[in-house]
Amino acid sequence: MDLRLALLALVHTALLGVGAWLTVIDVRTHRLPNRIVLPTLAGLLALATVDALVAGRSASLVRALLGMVILGGLYAGLRAISPAGMGGGDVKLAAVIGLVLGWHGWQALLVGAASAFVLGALHALVLLALRKADRSTRIAFGPWMIAGAVLGIVLG
Repeated sequence: MDLRLALLALVHTALLGVGAWLTVIDVRTHRLPNRIVLPTLAGLLALATVDALVAGRSASLVRALLGMVILGGLYAGLRAISPAGMGGGDVKLAAVIGLVLGWHGWQALLVGAASAFVLGALHALVLLALRKADRSTRIAFGPWMIAGAVLGIVLG
């Protein structure tokens, strides 16, 4: 295994750890703290830039930046439409996820973004069917965004 692949594996392992941490926090508090999300975004921007410079993969960096803007923008739009339904932390996490998935490719971005909504909807339907929730119940969406991102990377 070359050094770049080892570093990519390390970064993805760290992202899984951050994702697990954010999942626990979001389920417990319905918050995705800036003190975790924003440094993750800054670190990933730096790593993607270094990767593009060292490996000569400027297309990956451009795609990652577009993914960040597209997914972050989509979530910002959803928040503007329904501030009670989508939190600011979700918007910032969407930028992180868009960056990662965009770096992996357009298919990863599409699969990851769509999977989050499908998984979240299925979870909500199960809760409704079991009468553990009603239409006004708040459901943490961060875990489904993170699960969708993992699917996007694996399947995309």
